[in-house]
Amino acid sequence: MLKRYEFTLGDVLSDAYNKGFKAVLQGGWYSMGDEPLGPRNEIADAAPLIMTGLSVAFAFTTGLFNIGAAGQFTLGVFGALVFSLVLKLPWYICMLAAILFGAVWGAIPGFFKAYFNVNEVITSIMFNWIGLYGVNTIMYGGGNSIMFSTNDSKTFRLDVISPQSKIPDLSELGSRYFVQPATIAIFFAVIIAVILWVMLNKTTFGYELKACGHSKTAARYAGINEKRNIILSMTIAGALAGLGGALYCLSGSVQWNPQDSTALPAVGFNGISVALLASSHPIGSIFSALFISHITMGGTKMDQSIFPKEVASIISGVIIYLCAFMMLFKNRIARLFTRKQKGGII
Repeated sequence: MLKRYEFTLGDVLSDAYNKGFKAVLQGGWYSMGDEPLGPRNEIADAAPLIMTGLSVAFAFTTGLFNIGAAGQFTLGVFGALVFSLVLKLPWYICMLAAILFGAVWGAIPGFFKAYFNVNEVITSIMFNWIGLYGVNTIMYGGGNSIMFSTNDSKTFRLDVISPQSKIPDLSELGSRYFVQPATIAIFFAVIIAVILWVMLNKTTFGYELKACGHSKTAARYAGINEKRNIILSMTIAGALAGLGGALYCLSGSVQWNPQDSTALPAVGFNGISVALLASSHPIGSIFSALFISHITMGGTKMDQSIFPKEVASIISGVIIYLCAFMMLFKNRIARLFTRKQKGGII
C-alpha cells in the first residue's frame, strides 16, 4: 500500500514538472514538437512590456503611482492606429502620435493631482476605463468605422492597409526561428530605458523630479516648482506607456478587437510587476520585463488539461511578493544594525 502511494506521488510530481513547470522554466525555448519556439515571441512581447514597466517605474521614482498605464497604453494604440489605418503615415510618425496620445492621457491625472490634490490612483483608474470604452466606441462605430473590418470583426490588418506604418522586422540571424516576428521595437525600448536612467541620475531635471518624489515640502523650499514637476512626471509616464502601445500594435501581427476588448490590456498592469521586480530601476526594467515575458510565454505552453495558463501569472506574483518581503526585511535589518551601532557609541 505504501509503495503504491509513493509511486502515485512520484507520478504526480513528474507530470507536474514535465507537463507544466518545465514549460514555464524554459519559456519560449520549450519544444512542443519538431522545433523549439525560440525567443522570438518573447522579444516581441517584451518591448511593450518594457515601456509600461518604465512608465510605472518612472512615476514611482518621482513619488507617484501611475496605475493608469493600461489606459495610456490603450490611447497609444488608438493614436498609432488612427495615424496608420486612417492617415496611412510612416511608422515613426505613428509612434510620435502614440506618444502624444499617451502623454495627454497621463497629464490629466497629473493636473488634478497638482492643482486639486486629487489622488492620482483614483483619477488614473477612472481614465483607464474612460479610455478603453471611448477607444472601442470610436474604433467600432457600430460596425461602420473606417478602421473596423467587418470580415475579421477587428481593426484592419496593418500590413495590408498601410505597410509603411509597420515597424521594420529584425533581419534573420542565422535561423528563421530566432528573430521572427520580432521587430526593431526591442531596440527602441532598451535605448529609451538607458536615456531614462541618464535623465534621472545625471541631469538637474531628473534630480528635481526625484526631489519632489522624496519630499514635496523640501522641494518647494528649495525653489523647485512642485506642481509643474507633478504634471511633467505623469505626462512622461503617459508618453512611455503610449509608446508601448505603438510598439505593440505597429508590429503588424496584432489586430484590435473593439467588441471583445472589454478588459484593460494585461500588459498595462504587468508593467506594475515589471517596475516592482526592478525596484523602479530603468535598466532593471529591461531584464524584469524579459523575465516576465519568458515565464508568461512558458505558461501558454503548459498542458491546459492539467494547468491553466494563469499559473504563470501566479508564479510571477509569488516572485514579486518575495522580492517585496526581501526589501521589507532588508530595511528592518538595516534599522536594527543602526540602532545597535548607536547603542555602542553611546
